[in-house]
Amino acid sequence: MSSEAVEGVTRAGTRRPRTWVMPLVVLILLGSLTAYVSSLELDSIETRSLASDLVVTALWEHIQLVVASTLLTISLGVPLGVLLTRPGLSRAGVIVLAVANASQAVPSIGVLVVLAMVFGVGFWMAVVALVLYALLPVLRNTMVGIRQVDPALIDAGRGMGMSSREVLFTIELPLAVPVMLAGIRVALILNVGVATLATFTNAGGLGSIISSGIALDRTPVLVVGSALTMALALTVDWLAGLAERVLRPRGI
Repeated sequence: MSSEAVEGVTRAGTRRPRTWVMPLVVLILLGSLTAYVSSLELDSIETRSLASDLVVTALWEHIQLVVASTLLTISLGVPLGVLLTRPGLSRAGVIVLAVANASQAVPSIGVLVVLAMVFGVGFWMAVVALVLYALLPVLRNTMVGIRQVDPALIDAGRGMGMSSREVLFTIELPLAVPVMLAGIRVALILNVGVATLATFTNAGGLGSIISSGIALDRTPVLVVGSALTMALALTVDWLAGLAERVLRPRGI
């Protein structure tokens, strides 16, 4: 094999995935959904259930649920994960992770029902349930990312006269960013899927369209709700991938 061919293979092997693939998939999905609905003769119930204002409202409610729950999850998971990696709190980290694992092992609908019984229904109750369900990936990846930093680098920083705070923000957190971002990305996708259940606590979202399709035995309504949820999940994953590339420190 010539040197040019070897170089081409090497470049192809290190080339990053094309960023336009996922948007294209989403556009194809939405186009297919539009063509499917347009080919049907919807009855009055299906027409009312798929009215544009209702669909847009449900989509916007779903986005609000995902954004609010993800921001709260990051605000809680990252600082807590950092705190539990500090000397003297490593044992507590085992306990916290066990509790977080238990919260995710419980079915998401169970968490929603229990919280609804204790605190009532509504948007913020659903957000709390989503935070409890998505906290584990962020918390665990923050702890794993920091713990996997080479101790020699930390010792080198301390040898240069850095304080513990400076070592954390200059060495540990930058090197842990890729692992932390992977956990946040997982939490985002979890929230998009689990948020469909928020309709059972009067929090709206795309789950209201899906539940209407099931309750009314209308397949087109069910397909629209499910396809929009898939499209939103793919879009969120694509945006998270772009953010991961931008925020990842160079050379890592």
